[in-house]
Amino acid sequence: MEQARHELARMRESDEAWADLAYTKVTRDGHVYDGNAVRRALVLWALQYDHGPADLPLLRWLVEQETRCRREAPYQGLGDEAELAGFLLASYREVADVWLHWALKRANFDTWCGYDEQYLVAAGVDVTLELVRAGDHPERDALLERLGELDEPDLEKWFEHKRSWFPADKADEDPLTWVDRAEKLGDLAGARSLLRLWATGRERDEATLSQLRGRYADLGAYAEAADVQRELVGHVSGASETASAQRSLAGYERRAGRHAAAWAALRACGAALADVAGWREAGLGRFYVEELFSLARDAAGVADGVADDLGGDTAGDVARAAFVEADRIAPEVPWLPLVVLDAATDAATAVGAEDRATHYRTRCDAERDRVAAELD
Repeated sequence: MEQARHELARMRESDEAWADLAYTKVTRDGHVYDGNAVRRALVLWALQYDHGPADLPLLRWLVEQETRCRREAPYQGLGDEAELAGFLLASYREVADVWLHWALKRANFDTWCGYDEQYLVAAGVDVTLELVRAGDHPERDALLERLGELDEPDLEKWFEHKRSWFPADKADEDPLTWVDRAEKLGDLAGARSLLRLWATGRERDEATLSQLRGRYADLGAYAEAADVQRELVGHVSGASETASAQRSLAGYERRAGRHAAAWAALRACGAALADVAGWREAGLGRFYVEELFSLARDAAGVADGVADDLGGDTAGDVARAAFVEADRIAPEVPWLPLVVLDAATDAATAVGAEDRATHYRTRCDAERDRVAAELD
C-alpha cells in the first residue's frame, strides 16, 4: 500500500502523469497484455481507501482505460480492477457517468454479463432515464432499451453489498485480497506468506484445504500445494474419489520436482482404480495415463544417479517405471487425445525408448489428421 499511495500522490500532483496509467498494448510470447495494468491497479487500490471530490476526473480516466483494456486486449474478462474502478465512480452518483458505465458494460462478453446494471443507474433511475432520453448519444436507443428492462433496483441495498466487496477501510479487507494483490505485483514470496497467515488458525476442513491448495498452485508453490492435497486425500472416500485425489497429488508432486512422491501417488491411484468399474473408458483413465507419461518425461530430465525424495530411488528409476506402466496401460484406454499422445512421445524419447517414440509419433500424426478432417 505504500507503493500504491506513492503512485496516487504522483497522479494527484499532475494530470500529465495519468499517461502512465493509459492502456498500452504489449505483446509477449505471442500474447497481448496491458503494459500499465499493474500501475493502474496500484492507483485504484489507494483510491479505494482514500478518495474525494477532487479525484473524480482521475477515476473517470481510470474507468476509460479499464474499458479500453477489456475491449481491446483479448481474454481480459471483467477483472477486479475494472469493477473496483466502476464501483468507485458509481459512488459519486454523477448521472453523466452513465455513458462511462455503459461503455465498460459493453466492452466484452464477460463485462456484459458480469458488470451490474445498477452501475448504469447509480445516480437514480428517473434522473438517468431523463438524461439519456434528452440526449443524442449514438448509443441512446440501445441504452434506453436496456434500461427499459430494469426493475426498480434497491440501490442502497446494492451499494451496501458492493461495499462488502470493496470496503473503505483496508482493515476490513478480505485477507485473500492481499494475496491476490501481492501476486499481481509479482511478489510471489509475499503472496505465499500472506496465504499462510490466512490459513493460520482456520479449521483445516475440506473447503479451507481446497482453497489453500488452489491458491498455492496458482502461485506456482507446488510443494505446498502437494502437502495440502495430501491432507485432502484423507477427506475423500470411495475408490473413484480416492483415485482422482491421488492423481491430482501426483501432478502437484511432479511439478514440485518430487518425482518419487509423484510415483507413489500414481501407484496409489492405480490401486484405487482397480475397484472402479469402467475407469478406462472414463476421463479419469485418460488423465491417469497422461500423468504417468508426464512423470516419465519430467523425471527423465533430471540427471540419472541423483537420489529422489523418497526411498533412495533416482529420478531415472522413476522415469523408467512410470513409462513402463503408462505404455502398458495406454492400449487399454480408448480415445487418447492429442495432448496425451504428445506427452507419450516426449516421454518415450526422454527415456530412450525410440521404437515406442516412433509408435506414439505415428499416432500423434494420425490424430492430427483426424482432427483436421473433422474441422474441414
